[in-house]
Amino acid sequence: MMQKTIVLVKPDALQRGLVGEIISRFERKGLKLVGLKLVQMTDAMIEHWYEHHVGKSFFNDLKKFMEWTPIVAMIWEGVDAIPAVRKMVGSTKGIEADAGTIRSDFAMSGSQNLIHASDSIEAAEKEMGIIFNADEIFEYRNVTDCLIYGEEDLKK
Repeated sequence: MMQKTIVLVKPDALQRGLVGEIISRFERKGLKLVGLKLVQMTDAMIEHWYEHHVGKSFFNDLKKFMEWTPIVAMIWEGVDAIPAVRKMVGSTKGIEADAGTIRSDFAMSGSQNLIHASDSIEAAEKEMGIIFNADEIFEYRNVTDCLIYGEEDLKK
């Protein structure tokens, strides 16, 4: 099934100059970039994004971290994009992430873990709505789709 998912390149990855490497990995996988912007997250955005963490002991540190620098927000599209991106990103703690994932290759920590990826269709829709306006998400035909997907994949 064709899906859209959101990826945030967090302040630690931006500071370390990993934006291009991260984008390149998703492009090489065959995902299609349909939204991209640099955003300075506000308190309201962070509280809505991380509403499940509001009130927890680490929330203020999380908010401070996410406001440290702008973040790079991207929307990627592809067949089963949500699980594909999650697999590429790796588990939350870089030290525990599977070899070859973004977090395994570039992170050691659970808090400085470089990147966020939506974990469900519902989360992706909510998160896209926090950062992107409808006119900032693009629909276009990718001429390489026939090289990335089989006909049966595109019929799902």
